[in-house]
Amino acid sequence: MPMTEEEMSKCRKIIHGHAAAAAAGNLVPAPGVGIAVDTVTMTTMAMALASVFGGSITESVAKNMATSAIIATIKKQPLRVITKEISKVLPFIGQLVAPTVSVAMLESAGWLLAEDLAAERDKKNPKLPPPTHGGHNFRYDKKFQEPNP
Repeated sequence: MPMTEEEMSKCRKIIHGHAAAAAAGNLVPAPGVGIAVDTVTMTTMAMALASVFGGSITESVAKNMATSAIIATIKKQPLRVITKEISKVLPFIGQLVAPTVSVAMLESAGWLLAEDLAAERDKKNPKLPPPTHGGHNFRYDKKFQEPNP
C-alpha cells in the first residue's frame, strides 16, 4: 500500500527540515565534516520517519539505517559526493556547493528511507486495510522489530 496523503505530508516536513539542517552544517569549510553532519541528521530523520509509520526504533538501529541510506545514495550519486567534499577546499565556492549537494543527497536518502519504512509496515500488516477516512488507524501502531544479529 502506498503512503497516505497524511504520511506523505509528515514525511515531507521531516525530510525537508532535516535536509535544511544538514545544509547549515555543511557550511563548515572542512572536508569530512559534511559526511558526519549528514550521518547525524539522517539518524534523527530515520527516528522521526519511523514514528510516522507507527513504529519506533532505537538510535543504534537509526544509525545503521542512516548509514545504509547514505551509502546507497553515494553509490547512486558518487560524483556529487566527491564534488561536495573537494569543493570545501575552495573558499566561497565550497560553501555554496556543499550545502546544495547535501540537500539533494538528504532528500534522496530520506525518501528512500520513508519508502522502506512504509514497505516494512505493509509487510508486517499485510491484511490490514489502509486508513482511508483521514483519521487514525490504531491497528498500525506496532513497533518495528529490530533485525536479529
